[in-house]
Amino acid sequence: MSFTYKRIINYYETDRMGVVHHSNYIRFLEEARCRWMESVNLPMEAVEEAGYTIPTLELNIKYKYHVTSGDVISITPKITDFNGVRMTVGYDVIDEKSKNVVIEAWTKHCFTDNSLRPVNIKKKDEHIYNAFNNLFEEYKKEKGE
Repeated sequence: MSFTYKRIINYYETDRMGVVHHSNYIRFLEEARCRWMESVNLPMEAVEEAGYTIPTLELNIKYKYHVTSGDVISITPKITDFNGVRMTVGYDVIDEKSKNVVIEAWTKHCFTDNSLRPVNIKKKDEHIYNAFNNLFEEYKKEKGE
């Protein structure tokens, strides 16, 4: 079940050159990741209520094509690596009009308890583990692994 988040670029998200300021892409990726989690019935609020957080450990973005106010981008997140303690989320970010790749990006995350200590979610919460593992298995299936 592939999920895609569509995002209209607001004028205030652009810089003096009229293109999206590079820092806004971090926010766009998080928006897409949160909507994606909601789509599999695992909103961040539910994860936090269960006693866990999923902090971002690392972020990588390669800027490929600019977008401006009024443009629409589509963001398709996918779990490209997952072991129950850490996961990597890759993102396909496309300009809807031109179909150009806007950015190449990934984020790395870990699972922690409320005291921010890393946990193996497989041992702590089967429901959360299964939700993320199913997404990872879906990615591997799409890649033919």
